Amino acid sequence: MSSPERLVVVDLDRASVVRFVDRKIIDASEIEQLGAELIALVEEHNKHDLLLNFEGVEFLSSAALNKLLALHSRVKKVGGKVRICNLHPQIREVFAITRLDRMFDIDKTEEISLKKF
Repeated sequence: MSSPERLVVVDLDRASVVRFVDRKIIDASEIEQLGAELIALVEEHNKHDLLLNFEGVEFLSSAALNKLLALHSRVKKVGGKVRICNLHPQIREVFAITRLDRMFDIDKTEEISLKKF
């Protein structure tokens, strides 16, 4: 995989922090690319502990949620962990409605999440 276009990844001691380039994650082709980039972090770059920082993301389609589920499954298979932080209130509500808040550990800030790895 070449360098990600939809993501910004910063490797820290405890985890890799993943930030999203797009404010609205709704375009089907961009979501496919985003999903491929997320999976490549795990499979090609051996990043097993991921903190997905959604700061700045205002909207997330259901197709994007499916990519997060696929990522969670892959990370779990390799014994890693996915945490989420800085969810916009409307996106947080979607996570609650779909019960994804039970699958993912969600924190208010990046600092809180990083302490939990």
